Amino acid sequence: MEIYKLTMSVKAIVQQQYKRIVDNAASHAALQTPPEGWLRTVRKALGMSGAQLAKKMGVTRARVAQAEHAELTGGVTLKSMQAAAEAVGCRFVYAIVPPARIEDIIIAQARKRALSIVGTASEHMALESQALPNDKIAQEVERLTHEIAREMPPDFWSDK
Repeated sequence: MEIYKLTMSVKAIVQQQYKRIVDNAASHAALQTPPEGWLRTVRKALGMSGAQLAKKMGVTRARVAQAEHAELTGGVTLKSMQAAAEAVGCRFVYAIVPPARIEDIIIAQARKRALSIVGTASEHMALESQALPNDKIAQEVERLTHEIAREMPPDFWSDK
């Protein structure tokens, strides 16, 4: 039993570290992709032609145009973005950024699960003329939300 508790606490610590990494990235990622995409925008900001960038990258001008178009349509590869960034003396940054803190996303999922559980139980109780008042239902949803978020059962992310 003690090994289980130790494993769970290590798992929780590791998850907290991951949460901090993602939340920190989110707080620094208020970037909007320019209408022409990053490749073309940076190239133009540097006063560099497509042909000049192509020469620096060791590719054809057509390949630079393809990469700029692919960025706008979502077909660009990370490898080509990295190569283009290096060719213009920049750094390529890639991130998946949540719209809110990771904890808020977890709480939202837990609340969804809690509402489902409490809703089902409330329906059964109403059928037996034992319905709870709305404030009691709301309290139970809140309690269950926090319990589910804390425990994160194995099926936490599955939508039933």
